[in-house]
Parts: sequence; structure tokens; C-alpha cells
Amino acid sequence: MDGRVAVVTGAGQGLGAAEALALAAAGARVVLNDLPGPSLDATVDRIRSSGGEAVACPGDVADWSTGETLVKTAVSTYGALDILVNNAGVLRDRMIFSMSEQEWDTVVRVHLRGHFVTSRFATAWWRDRSKESGGPVHARIVNTASEAFLLGSAGQPNYAAAKGGIVSLTLATARGCFKHGVRVNAICPRARTAMTGDLMGPAPAGSDPLSPDRVAPLVVHLAGPAGALITGEVFVVHGDMVAVMGPPTVRAVFHAAAGHWTPLELAAALSTVFTTDPPRPGFVCEETIPLAETTFGESSSP
Repeated sequence: MDGRVAVVTGAGQGLGAAEALALAAAGARVVLNDLPGPSLDATVDRIRSSGGEAVACPGDVADWSTGETLVKTAVSTYGALDILVNNAGVLRDRMIFSMSEQEWDTVVRVHLRGHFVTSRFATAWWRDRSKESGGPVHARIVNTASEAFLLGSAGQPNYAAAKGGIVSLTLATARGCFKHGVRVNAICPRARTAMTGDLMGPAPAGSDPLSPDRVAPLVVHLAGPAGALITGEVFVVHGDMVAVMGPPTVRAVFHAAAGHWTPLELAAALSTVFTTDPPRPGFVCEETIPLAETTFGESSSP
């Protein structure tokens, strides 16, 4: 990572802070974003006290001006931008029938719009550099999704929707910017942070298997030279485990006999697939649930 320049959002605490510290320890110079406050300054101080280079660039990550300023700060301070790690997020958990307009808008704005705004300005800068050089550049984006989008987390419709959108944004960006050298991936981390503490409970005594520090190595890997071979992928990561998710598959295909469906024919065809009463949500990825066994030492493989 020596000489590389990274922007990390949500770097004041939790996953963002752990990722920023790991990137700096690997030699990257980092621009750290979060809302203004002592936690952001504390992360900068920790990096500098360890001999690294870091600068704070506070602001609302979903503001258009913040995305533009982050890129300008990286370039004006360190002369380049090589890595973008999108991590900033909030929770406003509520069942769909109880959720307020503001609770929906706040979560989707910070997570999904926040990822878009930073990616928009970073990819524009890389595209210009690629055109100037006549070839691909070293450019990496690591986005933060969640297993909530895989499982359809019942009490987090806003969060699950935003994280599903982030995965789609990841794939579209990976496809659209590939020729310029941009590699874009998403991680679904399990980590005990201030945002998830109420859900996961207190950390155990000693080493915490759900520490954000356990997630950071994958981020560094994807951001580094080896990341050139990986793009448009989704990872689940926690503890001692990294899982590479596969793309959705087609469960079944039916064709109308006469070229168009009749109600009875369609009912007969679909009844061969949907047989459970009461029905259960089918477009979910429950295969990730047993992966928790590796975190708690119950199994050596998922």
C-alpha cells in the first residue's frame, strides 16, 4: 500500500475506524470522513501516532459537496486517489407498518445515496486519469452491504433495501468502470460496533470474535494489488471466515403452451414450485446463517 491514497467514510468509529487504521498500517495515506466530532479526530490521531499519514475531512457523506470535497482533499493533500472505502451508515430499525417517512429516508439517504455520491466523484476522477494515461489506473472501491439484504431482515426494511441497493450499485459500477481499471466489491460484515451493539449484545471477555478488526484484512486485500483480479463480488466476512457469495440462480422456468398464459395454466405451473402453506419468503439466502459457527469456534469450515 506504500504511496497509495485512500478515502474512508464512517471512519470515526467501528468498522470505518478499523479499516482506516489497517490501511494506514499497510502504508496507505488516508482521508477520513465522518460527521464532525471528537471520534473522527481520535482516529486521525491514532494513525499519526503510529507513524501513518491521515487527514480529517468531516461532512455529511450524502451531501453532493462532501463527495466532491473528499476527492479534492485526497488529490490536493496527497496528490492522488487510489482507494475508496464506503462505510458510513445509521440505523432506524422499525417494522414496515410502523416506520416513519423520516426513518426510511434517513437510512436510505446515508447508506445508498452516501455510497453513490462518493463513488460518483471518485470514478469521474479515475476516468479522467485513465483517459490521460491511455490505459487503466489502480482504482479500488470497497462498499459495505449487509446480510440484511440477503435475509430480508424483518425489522430493518429501510436498512435491507439500502444494502440491496448498494450491492446493485456495486455491480453496475464494476461493469461500467472496468475498462478504466476500477475494481468494485461489496462486503457484508458482522461486527460488534456502536451501531450494532444493541443487536449483538456486549463483547465477551478477552478476544472478541466479532471485532471490526477481523473485517479489516479483507478490505486491505481488496484495496491492494491482489484486488486487480476481483470485481463485482459480494463477500460475507466476520471472525475467522470469509465467504464469497454466488450470484442468484434461476429456480424454475415455464412457458405458456399457446404463447400466452391462461389463469388455470399459470396456476398449474407455479403450483409445482410453491407448495408450502403457510408460504415462506423464498428469495432469501439462509445459507449464510450457519456461517456464524466459524466465528464462535464450533466449526473449522462453513
